[in-house]
Amino acid sequence: MWKIVVGFVLFAAVSMYVIITAGDKADMGGEKHGADAVHTPEAPASAAAPAAATAPAPAAAPASAASAQ
Repeated sequence: MWKIVVGFVLFAAVSMYVIITAGDKADMGGEKHGADAVHTPEAPASAAAPAAATAPAPAAAPASAASAQ
């Protein structure tokens, strides 16, 4: 039983250390709505992505032709 208590105390100490050293990087305020919410714009798609999307897909062989081989 004492091992569980020692493990919990160690885990709590490490957790508090991480939270305290994070400083302002850790926002423990919960969900943000309205003016408090910060939205970042999406990154533009690379030039290679549209070219790959428009490339024709190879035609699949019909099932009857595949089974005849």
